[in-house]
Amino acid sequence: MSVTSAAAAGPNPTRTLFGHPPGLTVLFLTQMWAEFSYFGLQALLVYYMTERLGFSQAKSSLIYGAYGAAAFFSPFFGGIISDRWLGRTRSVILGGLLMMCGHFAMAFPPLLFPALALVAIGNGLFIPPLAVQVGALYADDDARKAHAFSAYYMGINLGGFLAPLVCGSLGEFLGWHFGFAAAGFGMLAGLVIYIAFRAALPREPGLVGGAGASSRPVLTGAELRDLRLVAALVGAVVLFRVGYEQSGNVIALWVAHQTNRTLDLFGGHFIIPATWFQSINPLLIIALTPALIVLWGQREHRRGAANLFWRMSLGCVVTSLAMVVMVGAAALYGDTHRPVGPGWVVSYFVLLTIGELMVIPVGLTLVSELAPASAAAMAMGGWYIAKFLGSLLSGVMGAWWGVIPATVFFAIGAGSVLLAAGALFWLGRRRPVLVKG
Repeated sequence: MSVTSAAAAGPNPTRTLFGHPPGLTVLFLTQMWAEFSYFGLQALLVYYMTERLGFSQAKSSLIYGAYGAAAFFSPFFGGIISDRWLGRTRSVILGGLLMMCGHFAMAFPPLLFPALALVAIGNGLFIPPLAVQVGALYADDDARKAHAFSAYYMGINLGGFLAPLVCGSLGEFLGWHFGFAAAGFGMLAGLVIYIAFRAALPREPGLVGGAGASSRPVLTGAELRDLRLVAALVGAVVLFRVGYEQSGNVIALWVAHQTNRTLDLFGGHFIIPATWFQSINPLLIIALTPALIVLWGQREHRRGAANLFWRMSLGCVVTSLAMVVMVGAAALYGDTHRPVGPGWVVSYFVLLTIGELMVIPVGLTLVSELAPASAAAMAMGGWYIAKFLGSLLSGVMGAWWGVIPATVFFAIGAGSVLLAAGALFWLGRRRPVLVKG
């Protein structure tokens, strides 16, 4: 991504907070509250549709997959709108407002589909320019950039950790509308932080379209090659997402119906709310990210810069092992016809999280490194197409839950992720992208 050192440093390049520009903290907190709202809705959605609205499991899985697909297909167009017309700051604010309205509208059952549409459209405007602003805080040769995206991703998952505990508990114990309202207030908090501290963010680049804007620059051959590489990266991550996205869909149903959630406490029984299990993954991300950053730094000291494609490939292999764990859990359930212990799901989430940390934040770093400045938000939006297609395919796949054996279902997910590992390894051989950290 081509940015000058001055532009990358933002309005005050000499100030740092925890060794990074203060703008990273602003973006971290903004994204954290936005993800609190997004994951708060996600934690409730399947249960809300099956228990409150009376939808079948197959219909609920398809709606869940279609909603997740729309929410992460829209960023491609949101990135174009940000690059060409709105600019990054206005795009983030408008997207956040739309998402906030959508979360509040979820409290009213007749507004289910309009509410989901508002969240999906708002997400498309919100996330590409916000992620681009993270990379724009740093110069091209700044080794802190890779660590910044890992920290930013930890902020995403801090919101994801809190959301099921707060929104999920409110929804299950007090009523669905309380949980959805809490998600709306989370988005409001993120907007307030972003607007109040926007002076710490990078300066807006010139728009590439619209009245008064500079003419659209012609991309060089090298830039076009790198954009094609981003497209190949997206294709590989689609295969990863097909397996990974089941964590909020079929895995949620597995926890509710095939997992023993009863704890014996003080002579009584406590049933762990199913939504709480959705906090395991983000909690592990928060706990493991600092350790991985240290390990990657030590690896760089011993062996030099890392090939990011190969790091992602290894992450896919680890993620496939998470799906293999669920094959074992399904086989045990098939033999005993009794709910299995929660250790199976916890082991699944541990492996899934380690693999995810080697795929998603590393992929964000790759897009930031490869994308030309004039198409940065569009390229970042293209990255989220992987989540769109993965969510769509996982929703279609989830509709077969209960039709095909669970062992086969999870084995298909493992196979898809292993295909992604092979594709990423091949890309790393053809075009190594090396970064420090």
